[in-house]
This record gives sequence, structure tokens and C-alpha cells, in this order.
Amino acid sequence: MSAMLPSTPLARRALLAAPLALFGIGGASAYILLQRMERGTYDPHALSSMLVGKKLPAFDLPGQPPSPGFTNLDVTKGGRLGLVNFFASWCVPCLQEAPQLQRLAAMGVPLWGIAYKDKTAATAQFLAANGNPYRAVARDASGMTAINFGLYGVPETYLVDPGGIVRWRWAGGISADVMGDTLLPLLKRYG
Repeated sequence: MSAMLPSTPLARRALLAAPLALFGIGGASAYILLQRMERGTYDPHALSSMLVGKKLPAFDLPGQPPSPGFTNLDVTKGGRLGLVNFFASWCVPCLQEAPQLQRLAAMGVPLWGIAYKDKTAATAQFLAANGNPYRAVARDASGMTAINFGLYGVPETYLVDPGGIVRWRWAGGISADVMGDTLLPLLKRYG
């Protein structure tokens, strides 16, 4: 049985034009991306977040032993800002950002770690090998808290002001450049 081809000339032309239209849309998108890269306005980490400007979502997560875990209310307890960092032992960028997180902790910045879909033993080994900069480490074994945050992947870090409002989100590892150029000025602004 042969495939059914459109019977009218107009329908056949439309069928032939569809791939050309898709090619044109792809080319226009690539051109816009290249223009943004040339102007320096393209940042692949600056993905939009539904949380920026809104209250931190409610959560109550169990701890990564020996940590007791924490809730959303613990993050801003005492009227302080905090950084919530999702990480995992199997995540290479998490390993790469570990020295920056240690620097932030040494500066007194409250860091709250959430181990995303990680095994307890693997998380413990990761923290033992790379340092534990966190005030507390919670476990999000099911990934439901990550869904409520709108997590794209790990690592991701959220800056929460003393009033519990999310002010910044970074998808990917925090590098020395990101820390110096973006995060430290934001900590001064909201702290």
C-alpha cells in the first residue's frame, strides 16, 4: 500500500514548504543567539526562575546524618540572609564549586545544603572529601522539594533575603568569577 500524498497542488506545496519554514526559524534563532553572544548579553546560567521575587517554598527535609535537617523557616531564622545550595555527590560541577562554598562559609555566609537524590553514604563521602560548608544538610531523596524550587539540575544556588524572599538563583557551579562579580555584591546588598 503506498503512502497517501496530498491530492491538491496547494496541499503538496504546503507539505514541501514546511521543512523550509522550520529551517528558517532555526536559522533566525541561531542568529539571535550569536548576536547576544557577540554583545556579551548571553548567559546560559541566567535561566529564569519562578521563585525570584517570591517567598521561599515551604519544606521540611530530613537530615543527612549527623545533621538534623532543616525547614524553609530555618534558612532565615534570626533575620539573616541565607544561601540554599542543591548538590549531589555524583555531580562534577558540585565538586568544582566546593572551594567557593568553603570561602563563603569562612566569610560567615549561612549556607544550607540539600543533597538531591543522592545516597546517604555517597553524600557523607562527598562532604568528607570536599569539606562541609553547610550549617545543615538535608536530604531531598524524592526530589519533590527540588520540583517546588523549579530546579533545572545540580548544582543550583538560591539567595534568600532576611525576609524569606528569593533574590537570586544560579544554575551551575559557583566559580570564583561568579562569586566576585555577582554573588558578593548581592550579599552586601541584601545582607
